[in-house]
Amino acid sequence: TVRHTSPVTYTSKMDAEAWLVDERRKISSGTWAPPVRLQAVEAEAPVVLTLSAYSQQWLAGRLTKGQPLKPRTRHHYERVIATRLEPELGALPLEEITPAVVRAWYGHQDAKAPTMRAHAYALLRTILGSAVEASLIPANPCAIKGGQHADAVHRARPASLSELEEIVNALPEKYRLLVLLAAWCAFRYGELAELRRSDIDVDMALIHVRRGVVRMPGQVVVGTPKSRAGVRDVAIPPHLVPAIERHLQVHAQAGRDGLLFPSQTGANLSPHTFYRHFERASVAAGRPDLRVHDLRHTGAVLAAQTGATLADLMGRLGHSTPQAAMRYQHAAAERDRLIASRLSELRLTPNPGQV
Repeated sequence: TVRHTSPVTYTSKMDAEAWLVDERRKISSGTWAPPVRLQAVEAEAPVVLTLSAYSQQWLAGRLTKGQPLKPRTRHHYERVIATRLEPELGALPLEEITPAVVRAWYGHQDAKAPTMRAHAYALLRTILGSAVEASLIPANPCAIKGGQHADAVHRARPASLSELEEIVNALPEKYRLLVLLAAWCAFRYGELAELRRSDIDVDMALIHVRRGVVRMPGQVVVGTPKSRAGVRDVAIPPHLVPAIERHLQVHAQAGRDGLLFPSQTGANLSPHTFYRHFERASVAAGRPDLRVHDLRHTGAVLAAQTGATLADLMGRLGHSTPQAAMRYQHAAAERDRLIASRLSELRLTPNPGQV
């Protein structure tokens, strides 16, 4: 008599009995085989892991700084995988994705959409980098120099103070504070749309950023800011305090948790609703090129022009790395050079009595 045992150890008697019942059913139907033999057959069958299968595994377990992906980030990755990676590379086993295959795939990407092409390459490089770490492939085949970088299609030019004033004056009153806070405090739109009365400390002239709102197909998601550094307290420039007090009296929702910028239905203000008003106001101010996010750029440059250090900018803007904040210091330096140049022009302009 040969004794056969289950290939695994069960944590409960009920599970073990269920396995035994299933084995007896197989014996009765003539399809039974010894468990050890089954294990051997399964071990002999090679598992071919395609990029498509591994991408889904990677996405399910992906963490950023120990935290699950933000819903909007996950949605973006899913869209890039489905539209950019799957069609050409999805069915390929990981070991068949060579540098030549990657170069050919990259060459087929739309050059007229450089940002999306860079995002797709960066994501592919990251996924395959994880495969290397898991010892699934010996090396990362993504070796295109500069492949994950793209020149910005839109180069933000900060609004001048006079342009900012014209934009504010051209807006309905209930939206004016939103633009002022975006420009002078360098907030993201999602942070502004989720600000509530309890986040505003008028006495201390502080705004507590603790949440943000993002919109994805079919849902509105309120969560923590874009990064851990996004949770911050931002000092309000004193000249904005009267405007904040008036807005709280007239336009904000009632109650401690009332939204600062509610929609007509009382929900978070949709960006599309606000963008329509902002576009008309920016055209009226002679800045049709100005986007809502450029107001954050404006605020960052204004802060840099005050002499703010890199650490100051990172704290105020909620950046977790210095690279982004450095852009604004560079912009401020360029502005300073322009000012110096114009000072010289004043000196060279003939003017009686000028020294």
